[in-house]
Amino acid sequence: MNENYQKNQVLEMEITDLGSDGEGIGRTGAFLWFVKDALPGDRVRASVMKTKKNYGYARLLEILSPGPDRVEPACPVARACGGCTLQAMDYRAQLKFKENKVRNNLVRIGGLKALADDAENGAEYSAAEGAGAVFHPVIGMEHPFRYRNKAQFPVGRNKDGKPVAGFYAGRTHSIIPCEDCLLGTEENRGILAAVLGWMEEFRIPPYDETTGTGTVRHVLVRKGFRSGEIMVCIVTNGDAGGAFKVLADRLMQLPGVVTVVKNLNPERTNVILGKETRVLAGPGFITDTIGDTEFEISAQSFYQVNPVQTEVLYGTALEYAGLTGRENVWDLYCGIGTISLFMAKRAKKVFGDEIVPQAVEDARRNAKRNGIGNAEFFVGKAEEVLPAWYAEQERKPLAERERIDVISVDPPRKGCDEACLETILKVAPERIVYVSCDSATLARDLRYLLADGRYRLVHVQPVDMFPQTVHIETIVLLQKLNS
Repeated sequence: MNENYQKNQVLEMEITDLGSDGEGIGRTGAFLWFVKDALPGDRVRASVMKTKKNYGYARLLEILSPGPDRVEPACPVARACGGCTLQAMDYRAQLKFKENKVRNNLVRIGGLKALADDAENGAEYSAAEGAGAVFHPVIGMEHPFRYRNKAQFPVGRNKDGKPVAGFYAGRTHSIIPCEDCLLGTEENRGILAAVLGWMEEFRIPPYDETTGTGTVRHVLVRKGFRSGEIMVCIVTNGDAGGAFKVLADRLMQLPGVVTVVKNLNPERTNVILGKETRVLAGPGFITDTIGDTEFEISAQSFYQVNPVQTEVLYGTALEYAGLTGRENVWDLYCGIGTISLFMAKRAKKVFGDEIVPQAVEDARRNAKRNGIGNAEFFVGKAEEVLPAWYAEQERKPLAERERIDVISVDPPRKGCDEACLETILKVAPERIVYVSCDSATLARDLRYLLADGRYRLVHVQPVDMFPQTVHIETIVLLQKLNS
């Protein structure tokens, strides 16, 4: 503990900025404080939690005077729940925060140099060689609530021993009961009520993380934005005999529910889904459409959770790809083939890669469902599949090699593996379309891709896929020079 401050000491300070995780930043003298739930302009009382040499963390006790962007959260458990860290912030201010977050990461981590602001197109950036790029203003939502088509509710007990469902409090595994998250669909409430009522009636115990005992771990709900179809997945630690058939029958009577599945996860792990899923009722999947492409979505499919903004994001990806029908495309981290199939309709051929076998099965089935015959999918790590494919091409006579014109990547939060980035540069496509859910790892990967001056950054477009949270999706276009 820093000698100048004691744990639980109460301080007063003005919050002047936000950290990358949405925590308020204030000062007492030269000492920096991070205060969760505080916003710029707030004057607060906070108690010391822990300190380092030059900074510390404090818990918000009282807002003495609110800042100009503070609003009343719509959800009664917004502060306690670990999900909506920005719900007390005006939505326009949220968008500005996210735009600045992307911008700062590109400059600080990516090594891109800020040039000037443009009233129409946003700010410009320069790679080391001075090639300009347009940073577009973030695209937000007209209605930034009820946008999630997927929700995962952990199940536990309350102090009276009754089963409850909700969300984990920030940085804990303590469940905050919440059966109607305002980011999710309204149908979640009835589904959770049915599951919890069934658990009480049949005395089905919730899972206990400390002992590894109990049955029901999570309730996962997915809804098709355009189809309205709903899947309910009960994640279990074990079986409950014929009681699950009773639950499935009840759930299938609820509006929109077309399938119920049970996922088995007996592991002592924080990973939500296990490897085995059994169909209890219905086909085991739901369908939905993005644009004019229809998808089958299973319990383990990766599918963007905000369908309204997904159409914006994928439309931008398609625009950046610049397809004319003559191009060959690699789509890395392709999930169930969402971007792959979008592009296949405008390309000569698309290769897709995904590490999850079930997702690749879904991608192949979705291609068949949409009558798309020019998409081929591979199972494996992108950093292994793409280098192996490139090595195979190198062994062929020059005239027989498949030329790749566009590479699209949509990696997980950790970004791309260096071996994948290295091979992308070897393949040397005309354009690279990078979709990112973490602008810090995006900036790191851009620094690598731009380092030798073969590519220039052309466009940066943030898209707010996750209103009320600190997360932001970003899509960028890189163009090969001298092409």
